[in-house]
Amino acid sequence: MDKNMNETMKFSAVEKENDSEARKILVSVYTALAEKGYNPVNQIVGYILSGDPTYITSHNNARVIIRRLERDELLEELVDNYIKNNS
Repeated sequence: MDKNMNETMKFSAVEKENDSEARKILVSVYTALAEKGYNPVNQIVGYILSGDPTYITSHNNARVIIRRLERDELLEELVDNYIKNNS
């Protein structure tokens, strides 16, 4: 690999399209977890940190839905949303 690991990488505009998809996925999974009586925030954090899909309920197909995106894409959406709403 010739890339210098000290250089900042820029995400392309194509990835911005995933933002709304990530948002929809997170809302859908959050709702399914809440409907089943779980703490949605704790469960989603557990999934993002571990990659273990059993943190996510299969109710309303939430487990399948959350795996449509990589965990880093979900985390990017969460951080972006947090910064936009807290700056």
